[in-house]
Amino acid sequence: MANYQNSTELSQLTLGKSTKYCSEYNADLLQGVPRSLNRDDLGLFQNATESNLPFVGEDVWYGYELSWLNDKGKPIVAVAEFRFACTSENIVESKSFKLYLNSFNQTRFTSVKAVEKTLIDDLSKISGSPAKVSLFGVDHCPALDISKSNEKNVCIDGADINVDNYEYTPELLNSAQNNDGSEDSVEEHLVSHLLKSNCLITNQPDWASIYIHYRGKPINHAELLQYLISFRQHNEFHEQCVERIYCDLQQFCQLEELTVFARYTRRGGLDINPFRSTHITQAPFARTLRQ
Repeated sequence: MANYQNSTELSQLTLGKSTKYCSEYNADLLQGVPRSLNRDDLGLFQNATESNLPFVGEDVWYGYELSWLNDKGKPIVAVAEFRFACTSENIVESKSFKLYLNSFNQTRFTSVKAVEKTLIDDLSKISGSPAKVSLFGVDHCPALDISKSNEKNVCIDGADINVDNYEYTPELLNSAQNNDGSEDSVEEHLVSHLLKSNCLITNQPDWASIYIHYRGKPINHAELLQYLISFRQHNEFHEQCVERIYCDLQQFCQLEELTVFARYTRRGGLDINPFRSTHITQAPFARTLRQ
C-alpha cells in the first residue's frame, strides 16, 4: 500500500529533514505534493480535460500561529482559515506551510488585506487552484467555536468488539452491509473518535474524529469501526486517508449518498480537515473539543 512513498516528489520535501526557520517572508518555502500520487493507487485520475473523481469537496485548514508586523513595526496576530478545492493539482505539504507562515513573523505589511492577498496568491500558485483565505482576530473566529453535538450523530465507538488487526484492511467492509435486497435504505450520521494514522514521511501519529453521513443499505457499526481502527498503523497524509475511506465505502457498500469528513488535531499550529462528498462541496463548521 502507498507504493508512491519513495517517489521523487516526496524525496524532495523538507518534511522529516532538519531545517532552519526563516522570519522574513519567503514564498519559496512552500512545497506541493501532487494529489495524483495516492489517486493513482486508488484508480482515480484528473487532468485538464477529464476526471473520474467520485467525489466533490475541499480541504479546510486552520492556522493558529500567524503573525506579522504592521507598517509601524507593531506585531499583529490572527487565526487563519484556508480552503483548497479537492480538485487542486497539489496538496500543500504541512511542514512547508508552517515554515512559510513563520516567515511572516518579522515582515511588515500595510494591512490585513495585504496579508490575505499575499496568502491567496502564494497558496493558489502552489496548490494549482484558487485558494480561499480568511483572517480572524484571535478573540472572534466563529468558524472555530466548539460545535454543539449534532443530535443526529451516532457515535460508534461504544461497540463491544475484539480487535487484533491494526494494519489497513479494506476487506473488513466486505460483510459490513447486507446486500441481498432485504433491507430498505436508511440515512445515518455516524462519528468515531478512534481514527489514527501516521504521517507518510515522519511516521508521527495523526489523530482525528471522522464523520460519515450516508444514505443506502445499513452499514454494520461494529464492522465499520474495525475497518477504521485498521488505519492505526497506516502511513498516509490526512487528505489521502479520507479519500481512501471514501472510496472503500463506495466500493464495498455502493451507497446512494456519502459524505466523509475528518477533523484532525493540530500539529505545528495547523489542523487539516479533509471533506469529501457525493453532493456537498463545502465543509461545515464543526470544530471538535480536541482541536
